[in-house]
Amino acid sequence: MNDDLRVDPKHVIPESELSWTFGPSGGPGGQHANRSNTRAILSFDVLESAAFTETEKQTLDLELAHNDGVLTFTVDESRSQWRNRQMARKRLADAIAEALRPRPTRKPTRIPRRAHEARLSDKRARSQRKRNRQKPEAD
Repeated sequence: MNDDLRVDPKHVIPESELSWTFGPSGGPGGQHANRSNTRAILSFDVLESAAFTETEKQTLDLELAHNDGVLTFTVDESRSQWRNRQMARKRLADAIAEALRPRPTRKPTRIPRRAHEARLSDKRARSQRKRNRQKPEAD
């Protein structure tokens, strides 16, 4: 069974690059929660990965703001270690896919002439109103 993590059609992270640690999960569950290592902590070193180009690594480093190039996801929502592992893998894949998604380029827009003229006429009216509040000049 291939446990490599597919981020998108172009990127696949080998399972060997994912680092797992497990610990007891807090919260309800009684003795099961105290004795079972169900909390899953997934660590992935982006900068050392062979799955991404240097440009993509720089993008991930900027977008995800992680510690020394290492992304860490902790999941303890389920009583099952397997389910927590699956959720952590999904969160990692979603975060990387979102960070690598191309951003739409901004289309430069122009202010309509009517709006520009209206703004200037409002400025003139406001200026006149303030001038009228001043004491008249003595000649």
